[in-house]
Amino acid sequence: MAAVGFFGTYAYEHGSWKTLSEGELPPLAEPFLWIDIHDSDITSVVYAPAGPGSGVAYLGLTPRTYFENPSASDPTDTLREAAGLAEWWGALNPGGDVPAKQAELLQYLAEDEDPDAFEWDESEDIDKIDDGEVFVEVKTRRFLAALDLPLPTELG
Repeated sequence: MAAVGFFGTYAYEHGSWKTLSEGELPPLAEPFLWIDIHDSDITSVVYAPAGPGSGVAYLGLTPRTYFENPSASDPTDTLREAAGLAEWWGALNPGGDVPAKQAELLQYLAEDEDPDAFEWDESEDIDKIDDGEVFVEVKTRRFLAALDLPLPTELG
């Protein structure tokens, strides 16, 4: 039997999380943050207001990389999305250091990669690989903590 990764879809609005059906993105009141975790590999993050960002970012892998299909998602611009997410955070945290938050959030965002360029380093000690680099739900918990948000119950 093949291992199955983690799946979960959650929306943060009005100061709390609600669990949604997989991939469901209902109309939400701004400011909101919606996360959809797919198979422990991709977390799609949709946020509004988007500020200088597009309103869509990814953690782990981007759909373009994961599905090896350039049509699976728009090209990513992590600097732009980090700026948008930092501004989103700043609206919830007036007086917060938005530029510092942008730099912090940038480390979590996924960039498009050439899936054929990945090579496994056989000498790497798998016990020393950070869980956040393997399981996107771990990276998502850290990302939400960086946004000063509580965790959805299923991620807690």
